[in-house]
This record gives sequence, structure tokens and C-alpha cells, in this order.
Amino acid sequence: MKVSLIVNKDKARAVEAAERAAKVLSSSGAQLLTCSDCPVEGTIVKDTAEEAIRECDIAVTVGGDGTIIHNAKYAALYNKPLLGINLGRVGFVANIEPDELDELKKLVTGDYRVQKRMLLDITVDKDGVERHYTAVNEAVLHRDSLSSMVDISVELGDERIISYRADGMILSTPTGSTAYSFSAGGPVIEPDMRCILLTPVCPHALSSRQVVFGEDSVLTARVHPSSTLKCYMTVDGQHYIPVSSDDKLIVKKSPLELQLIILKEKNFYTLLSEKLKEF
Repeated sequence: MKVSLIVNKDKARAVEAAERAAKVLSSSGAQLLTCSDCPVEGTIVKDTAEEAIRECDIAVTVGGDGTIIHNAKYAALYNKPLLGINLGRVGFVANIEPDELDELKKLVTGDYRVQKRMLLDITVDKDGVERHYTAVNEAVLHRDSLSSMVDISVELGDERIISYRADGMILSTPTGSTAYSFSAGGPVIEPDMRCILLTPVCPHALSSRQVVFGEDSVLTARVHPSSTLKCYMTVDGQHYIPVSSDDKLIVKKSPLELQLIILKEKNFYTLLSEKLKEF
């Protein structure tokens, strides 16, 4: 069995945790792949994380939720199950902590469960030229100015259903409901549910509320900025795309799925309560 070990070297103690994880996996008979950004002794080093994940049977990340989110797109693209070891502050998506590394033996014996998570397909249509992105957490439509608000309209199918005047708008997966959407007042959704969550950011109306759409919904958002206001769409905090009033932003369920490995069964709401007590 080949296991890729992707390490966020900027996280304190990540390299140490990765070395301990490598020993547990190697002693269990796994062949390990790492990438040149953060090679681990005794592993096969690939040029990129994408290459390591493409060639593995199971992908393991060592870092925070951001490390998982960054590499989840590769895992989904190549249909590889993914496990996160948490070295971050919260770790909603990661399944085990650094003091639980002996659990990694279960990857070799197959003693684990796979939980499938819905992803979003984001299309930015600029004059008929489409650019596609995959979101694990969310796509955020937002202004670039601190002093102005942006007018946003949302269509479901061909019918306009919502208009917001706000600082921005978040379209998130259930996984992303505990990320930026949660900070903006959005509801918590069980991560293995299938739906699209729309959360306005600081809306300028008492009647503006969050909306949960079914998984098969196709949403189209447009901005209506003034001549001086710049708007952007940010996907998982990684892609930063300028958006004008002529552009269409189409959001729907992705054909890809993220397969998260569950080594230790943890009640989601108990975990949520424990994590939020840390702040």
C-alpha cells in the first residue's frame, strides 16, 4: 500500500509529527510518498503534492484544516481517500490529533470508515469564457472597499429569488458551514449532508437571512457595483478572481466528492462544542 504524507512545514511540530507518523506507517508495511516541499526521511520524494497524491492509495496530511482543504481537491480529482492529522488551532476536518498516531496502523489493515463530502463546482463566466473551480469549503463574493457595500442578486434556475445589499455573500458546502459562514452568523450543518448554504455578510436589511438550497440547485449570482467599486470571488481562500457586473457566477454541486477517512468515531456536535471552547 502506498500512502502519501503531505506536511505543512510552516506548522509548529508538523515535521516532528510527520516523522512519527512515517515510522508508524512504515512499520505497518506501508510505502510512503512525500513531496519536495517537505520531504520526510525514508520516503519516496515526488516533485509536488499533487503527484504524490495521484500515485498513492491513501493520502494523509499533517497540518491544520487549511492543509487538508488545499490538498483535498487533488484527493477528490484522483478519487483518493484522505485523512487529516490536526496540527492547527481548530481541526474540524482532521480526524486525529498528534497524540493519536498509533491509529494510523488501521490504514493498512483497512479498519476505517470513509465519509463522503459534497463539493461545489464554481464557474466564473466572463463574456462567454468560463473558468471552473472546485470548492471544499466555500466561494465568497465580496467587495474590495471598506467604505462601500455591494448589491448582489441570486437566481435559482432562470428566476431571480434574492437580492442583497451587503459586504458580500458566502456560498458554502456543509463542510464549510463551520468555517467563514459560521463566523458570519450562518447555521451549522452536519458535514455529510448534501446542500448549498447561502450566507450574506453584514447585510443592510433586517429581513436578509441565510438560505439552504437542495443539492441539485443551480445558483447564478451577479454583482451590481458602482463604477468605482471592485468586487472579487475567493474560492477556499486560495483563488482570488476579479468580478464585474457583466460576469455570471454559477454555483452547483460538483461531480467530484471528497472521501474523508474516519479512524476514530467522534460525535460531530460533541466535537463542535469541544473545539469552540478553545476560543
